[in-house]
Amino acid sequence: MRALFALAALALGSLQSPAQAPSKTPAAPAPAPASTQPKAPDSAALSKQIADGRAAGDKYLPDADNFTFGNRTIAPNTTVDGPVAVARGDLDVYGTVNGDVVVVDGNVHVHKGARVTGDAWAAAGSVVIDGGTVEGRKRAIAISKPVLPASRAREPLSTWQSVKLVIGWFALLTIIGLGVMIFTEGNIDGVVVALERGFARSFWLGILGQVVALPLLLVLVVGLAITVIGVLLIPFAIVAYVIAAAGLVTLGFLAVARLTGGALASERGTTSKRGVHLRALILGLVAYLGIWMIAALFAWNPVVGAILRAIAIAITWVAATVGLGATLTSRAGTVRPGAGSRERSTTDEFAWQTPTPVAGVAAATRRVAAMK
Repeated sequence: MRALFALAALALGSLQSPAQAPSKTPAAPAPAPASTQPKAPDSAALSKQIADGRAAGDKYLPDADNFTFGNRTIAPNTTVDGPVAVARGDLDVYGTVNGDVVVVDGNVHVHKGARVTGDAWAAAGSVVIDGGTVEGRKRAIAISKPVLPASRAREPLSTWQSVKLVIGWFALLTIIGLGVMIFTEGNIDGVVVALERGFARSFWLGILGQVVALPLLLVLVVGLAITVIGVLLIPFAIVAYVIAAAGLVTLGFLAVARLTGGALASERGTTSKRGVHLRALILGLVAYLGIWMIAALFAWNPVVGAILRAIAIAITWVAATVGLGATLTSRAGTVRPGAGSRERSTTDEFAWQTPTPVAGVAAATRRVAAMK
């Protein structure tokens, strides 16, 4: 009986042993260690920077392939063969570096217990010795980066500079005005007549002239670009157009100045008509540039000076606009509105009649020499 029980237990144990045997599964592969060195997204820029530094005499810079980007740390009790090069980050040395350490756009920190057997270079950074040892040279060098030149803010003019500028403009306009009075007085007379007969019309026509000035230039350029010869003439046409526009504005402004000065001046003490016009022109220029002179005298005060300059700009713009419109109306003074009617009115309307003796007046007898 005991033998029967032993046989049954042996059979049961043989059946359970395969089920209880642990299944062996293949172990998952260990993840590959991540790279501790970041990629170099701007290696091309670094290569150019290194090339510029070497051209400037910094021969210590290694090739761009030896650099790692970002912060890097040499752990304690570790030894690394140099050169150790880092870009766009800091290098912290706690262990030993057999060779040079170079950092571009960052700092070198040699901590306590650290040792660098070569040189320590920091381009666009600094070398900080915090208890460690650098057996070679320690140097921090500034490297010029390829950046766009910053626009330099223009300093405001001083009071004396502003005054000299106003005096210079007065002298220039006076010389131009004298030349116009001497050589083309009839043109400025025609513009003045146009101003007297239509001030508002001249103002709006001057605004229209300013608006269409640039489109007219573009039309001129496009028209010349149609032919080969016209393309060669485009630079000369642009220069001529600008000179003509400046001449029209100047002639109009001088006419406005003469008209303004004529309202302020008197004709006493001057016998010639040209003298009266010359005096009026000078007084008009003094009146307009006097506003600029007052603004120049207050250039030391930013607020008051800005307000006075704005007033001077507004008045000058109105005068130039009205003058430009009158110049366009009179075709640069060659056409005088109403001039023909005035000339016709001065003719005697009875000149066509046959002269007859006046009643009551005896005709005188012409003396005739007696003949011998």
